[in-house]
Amino acid sequence: MKMAVRMDDIAPGMDWKKFMDFKALLDEYGIKPLIGVVPDNRDGNLERTEAGCKRGQDGKREKDGMPEDFWAYVRELQEQGWMVAMHGYQHVYTQKKGGVFPLNLFSEFAGLPLPRQLVMLEKGKEILDSHGIKTDIFMAPAHSYDKNTLKALYQAGFRKITDGFGSRPYVWRQMCFYPISFRLESSLKKKKGFTTMVVHANTADQKDMEKYRRIFEQNEMISYGDYLQAGAVPRGWAGHCAEYLLAALKRMLVKFL
Repeated sequence: MKMAVRMDDIAPGMDWKKFMDFKALLDEYGIKPLIGVVPDNRDGNLERTEAGCKRGQDGKREKDGMPEDFWAYVRELQEQGWMVAMHGYQHVYTQKKGGVFPLNLFSEFAGLPLPRQLVMLEKGKEILDSHGIKTDIFMAPAHSYDKNTLKALYQAGFRKITDGFGSRPYVWRQMCFYPISFRLESSLKKKKGFTTMVVHANTADQKDMEKYRRIFEQNEMISYGDYLQAGAVPRGWAGHCAEYLLAALKRMLVKFL
């Protein structure tokens, strides 16, 4: 199976040391991922800059790897072939809804009226546009979105979503979905198809980094831009119902295992 990589929770205050450590691993294996950039982060859990700092010889705090200009750095990565997705708007969970892909029962978008969701998406897109970052890819915080989200995304100019389950990209409700792995260990054993490995570098530890290295060494990894070139197939009602049940099942397995 061909596997791409997506990195969630990219924001100015993230743990830059962990980000740079994982970036070095990606660079070593020539993998260009998709990064989910939060336009206007208000989630305190993503503010980990202190964790990404170290003490210099003069005792002052040094931001380990943090660029002087976050937005210029994102543009630079995009110019180098990294893909960028808009990762929500403010990454704040206000709804206890799982939407149509219920991996989690909390959301920034699912459950809100269509006009409100559209405003949030347009504001987020304006922020990215103002910094010269163009994208039509959406990454939902907590993987949660509903039918109104899909309508609002289309109206706001988005055409792609990094989510869903399946062995190749699919089209549903005018949007093209690029599936993530249901269970990474199982995906690695498959011979055919495509999927995405989801990485949260902010919370990764040394064991995680060692696991990522083994995966990169032993499997067919592709850059996300190559994943976007894979042909998409239509998905109907039955396929969506199966995906919904799989997402609910995974949520329960994570909770009880």
